[in-house]
Amino acid sequence: MGTLSGRAPVAALNIIATGIALPATCITSDYLDGRLGKPAGYVRQRSGIEHRFHARPDENQAELAAQALHNALATQSISPSSIDLLICASAIGIQALPCSAAHILKAAAMPAGTAGFDVNSSCVSFITALDVAAGLLATGSYRRIAIVAADLASRGIDWQHEESSLIFGDGAACAIVERGDGHRGVLASLTEVYPEGSDLCEIRAGGTRRNPRSGMHDSDFLFHMQGKPLFRFASARIEGFFTRLLNKSGLTLADIATVVPHQASHLSLEHMRKRLAVPDRILIDIYRHHGNQVAASIPTALHHAISSGKVRSGEPVLLIGTAAGLTLSGMVLLP
Repeated sequence: MGTLSGRAPVAALNIIATGIALPATCITSDYLDGRLGKPAGYVRQRSGIEHRFHARPDENQAELAAQALHNALATQSISPSSIDLLICASAIGIQALPCSAAHILKAAAMPAGTAGFDVNSSCVSFITALDVAAGLLATGSYRRIAIVAADLASRGIDWQHEESSLIFGDGAACAIVERGDGHRGVLASLTEVYPEGSDLCEIRAGGTRRNPRSGMHDSDFLFHMQGKPLFRFASARIEGFFTRLLNKSGLTLADIATVVPHQASHLSLEHMRKRLAVPDRILIDIYRHHGNQVAASIPTALHHAISSGKVRSGEPVLLIGTAAGLTLSGMVLLP
């Protein structure tokens, strides 16, 4: 890793704890071979996944998020009463109203009056929430913020669409942040949206566009992905985006100690290795045991990186991902 040459964070942000939660049901690729009527080993070969976790129909997204929050609190013996804001950074809301943050605060039995709201930029919502939290901490409006992402991707799987049905897993993750001492924080963040790709990855229902009054079909509530066009569209833009993010941070890839990508697919992670030249030793890849957990992917991968000692004080961490929209988002942190 290279020298930082005195680079100082543009926004003071200190991640003081992380936590995760998973549903109890482990779905193996061997099981999916049978469900989809495929020969043994087919799903593992096509998806790159050994297993992932799916919630039962009676399991609750807010409760899973609350488990991740309490896991983060417990790891550093943090009092729930010290959290003065909860940001929900999930891609799919629990319901249209009220916001998912309210449901999570209730499920977690957080103190009455704790502030909460949602941010949503699909799979990269956690990066957006970190950006928002850094700004709010800088103003002094809040002292300690919990960012929670929870998604039950299995609820939206279209089992008739083989490509997307193989890749998704459920889960939740939490990061607790505070302003810190100014030596740690955000070196750079960047988000770009290319709306001409907005129909390549979508769930049409759940808002005002498709509902009982405007007209809808049951399939509008399921995840729709045009896999090959989406991959081409994203991969054509991610290399330039990666360069712009590094340039904005004043660093090179050689300076980065850890890269935490959205666990979108086996192909996307291979693209990181081959086209972006991210070395295996710094790339966090939990995909084969979690699948694509939508917005929970990046914070879950970050938790694994921190827990395994791959995030060290003073060594830059790069978060990056693509999302519906089409959205590209990244952040360089100095922990």
